Amino acid sequence: MASKKAILFIMDGLGDLPTPKTPLQAAKKPNLDRLAKNGCTGLLSPLGRGVVPGSDTSHLRLLGYDPEVFYCGRGPLEALGVGMKLEEGDVAFRANFATVKNGVVIDRRAGRISTNEARELEKYLSTKIEDVEIIFKHSVQHRGAVVFRGSDLSPMVSDTDPHGEGKVAECIPCDQIGEASKTARIVNEYTKFAIQKLSEAPENKERIKKNLPPANAILLRGAGAYKKVPSIVERFGLNSVCIAGGALYRGVATYIGMDVYMILGDPSTGMIKLEEKVKAVENAIKNYDFVFLHVKATDNYGHDGDFKGKKETIEKIDKELIPVLERTGAYLIITGDHSTPCSRREHSGHEVPILIYGNDERVDKVKKFDEISCMAGGLGHIEGKDLLPIILNLIGKAEKYGS
Repeated sequence: MASKKAILFIMDGLGDLPTPKTPLQAAKKPNLDRLAKNGCTGLLSPLGRGVVPGSDTSHLRLLGYDPEVFYCGRGPLEALGVGMKLEEGDVAFRANFATVKNGVVIDRRAGRISTNEARELEKYLSTKIEDVEIIFKHSVQHRGAVVFRGSDLSPMVSDTDPHGEGKVAECIPCDQIGEASKTARIVNEYTKFAIQKLSEAPENKERIKKNLPPANAILLRGAGAYKKVPSIVERFGLNSVCIAGGALYRGVATYIGMDVYMILGDPSTGMIKLEEKVKAVENAIKNYDFVFLHVKATDNYGHDGDFKGKKETIEKIDKELIPVLERTGAYLIITGDHSTPCSRREHSGHEVPILIYGNDERVDKVKKFDEISCMAGGLGHIEGKDLLPIILNLIGKAEKYGS
């Protein structure tokens, strides 16, 4: 059969709750509704009914990797996403620049320091403690990743990030084995090292002169140990690419062996404009069977409780991106990785709508793309584990089970 292609488009945190309508219901989105009318729809529970997904575990599951087997923790995925090369056994953390005074966190994001300013501080933060090499890499704004490389390390340690104002937390072992104790000890030494180096940095002295909060500490969270896993090519024969702005999503893609289409974001925020992703899709579909496209803004507005912002983002996507996806001629699979209801401002275990559109796809009776309309869709209620087999079947790469 002729080679077919597919685009999996994830609108992060897409699902919502009616108040009295959801942002999807309220949005003017003629293109998404037309695809729903001419495609097949349903509901998707990324990790199972009622399970509240993390962004890391949900994306692994949607891309065909069971997090119960393949999840390595958030830290390594973030590190891979900022371009760090990891080795088996490396312990990695997510990192935040923060402002501390007398050991107390005043601002977990150092006044939302700009990407350019934070990048200037990166050079102070790699070192060696005992026999462990420590590598820091900045990503965007206040964010970064730290890798601990050495013998006898364990990810079974607590965060130093207090997740709010309060004292910088002591890293403590969460396991009785010696590796966890060693790792916690070195993390605590690194915390002291980072505070000293950043406090001495001329860039921070300049920020203080300008009455800006100094980025004088590093807070760590989400420890995980890197392990190599079979690639998406080895497991499913997919020639695939990821188009995403966030380090986590690029990291998940790198972890499972997808190519990553690099797009330069705004130099101050790292944010990638929608039109840049449009161009990337048009180029990527020429060379790949499977494109994973991610947009983060819908989730951000959900966390902010901004119904209007989420609704308007959906409308912008409908106007600027959906027509481009349709013109590729690829199968379109459009959904979310989880719900982030504006009324809750956090992830929830509610289902997300899903639609599949293609020239020869079966068509159900649903006329609109939203959480309520898709309840009646022909796909029914599927789980994340079902998604990649469905995609493989669409593009003719599913293997026969039996003879």
